[in-house]
Amino acid sequence: MPKLKIVTFGCQANELDSQRIAGVMAREGYTLTEDAAEADLIILNGCSIREKAEQKLYSRLGTFQRLKAANPGLKLGVTGCLGQREGEGLLRRFPYLDVVAGTGDIPAIPRLLARRESTGACPSPGAPLDLFPDDIELVRESAVTAWVSVMDGCDNFCAFCIVPHTRGRERNRPPEAIVGEVAGLRARGYTEVTLLGQTVNSYGKTLTPPTTFAALLRRVDAVAAPAVRVRFTTSFPGDVTPELAEAVASLPSVCEHVHLPVQSGSTRTLARMARGYSREDYLGRIALLRRTVPDLALSTDLIVGFPGETDADFAETLSLLETVRFDSLFAFKYSPRPQTPAAAWPDQVPAPVQAERLARVHALQAVIALERNRAWIGREVEVRVDSQEVKRATPLAAGRTRQNKVVHFPVADPMVEGARVWVRVTEASPYHVKGEMFRAA
Repeated sequence: MPKLKIVTFGCQANELDSQRIAGVMAREGYTLTEDAAEADLIILNGCSIREKAEQKLYSRLGTFQRLKAANPGLKLGVTGCLGQREGEGLLRRFPYLDVVAGTGDIPAIPRLLARRESTGACPSPGAPLDLFPDDIELVRESAVTAWVSVMDGCDNFCAFCIVPHTRGRERNRPPEAIVGEVAGLRARGYTEVTLLGQTVNSYGKTLTPPTTFAALLRRVDAVAAPAVRVRFTTSFPGDVTPELAEAVASLPSVCEHVHLPVQSGSTRTLARMARGYSREDYLGRIALLRRTVPDLALSTDLIVGFPGETDADFAETLSLLETVRFDSLFAFKYSPRPQTPAAAWPDQVPAPVQAERLARVHALQAVIALERNRAWIGREVEVRVDSQEVKRATPLAAGRTRQNKVVHFPVADPMVEGARVWVRVTEASPYHVKGEMFRAA
């Protein structure tokens, strides 16, 4: 049987796309391998959100080019947001590629490979118009946790973001398809699903009839609880509603964690970013969520060094971190992206300033996260086991609480991935807590 190796760069959407690619190629008889030397086809599934991810892909592609030179039968491809954006540019730069596929071309990869072999042509990607077919079974990396797509694309057109260009406008899956997928995963023993969308809580506006993400959560909960935990990412602040907050608070399967990207604490910068909300609007959404969901954990995304960001703007970001006190965050230096307005602005922030601001964000967040995690010492929490290190002198397991806190704890015997146990928290660090297991859940 032919062997397929997939190398994934980027976000959860790319991880899901890699599982889709594996499912499509499984229909063609391919099985997955981690060994590039034994692969018949290597696909690099690339992200275009930040320049660093692109450079990593190009570096790996150079490595695989040398492998292809030694093994002419090896086929190479680039897919994902990078394939969608660059298209013919990739083919000109890397003429040895056998396939370049965009975000909407995944089901067509076998046909594109066949065309390359028969005619020598390697078509550029088409527009990302359609949802992935529901009748193609994904090849999932885990047997207990799964991504479940609810929508694709984005209608927000933030000044820094290329997603609407690489993944297209919002397209919503029918709720029946989503609920059916979750029910099927539960029947197969999955214990956690994450509902996935570029702006997941914007779900349902374009359906006929329209619906809401909170309504979808209620339908998913009906088939998931109590066996399956339900998470969702990534939320958009403008679409946080009282109905959504109440769903998180009341539905047994839905975990008490919301990832809500703010990107900046400065109203002036948010306006330049075209985010559609102010600092005060964002803080109002946070207050709504915390008022409705008392045991809520919050995480966020931040961009530092956005064009035109002044020292005063950045101080507002630090102030927001102090005010909200997130449990965790992902912070990045601004990276100019083609096709986005901000890339052409003249007031780019120098790289050393970006680096200094990023370091200050991380230092402040480490202090805040440590304080928040120390507040968990003494708590008894339900942990879903994700991994374990059995070769240690004292075997150690790791898992997550419903609030997405990472918990490490010693175990006497190997644990089954996906098992639920109760742990008493005894120590804290900025990035995780430690504890002692005292019973199975």
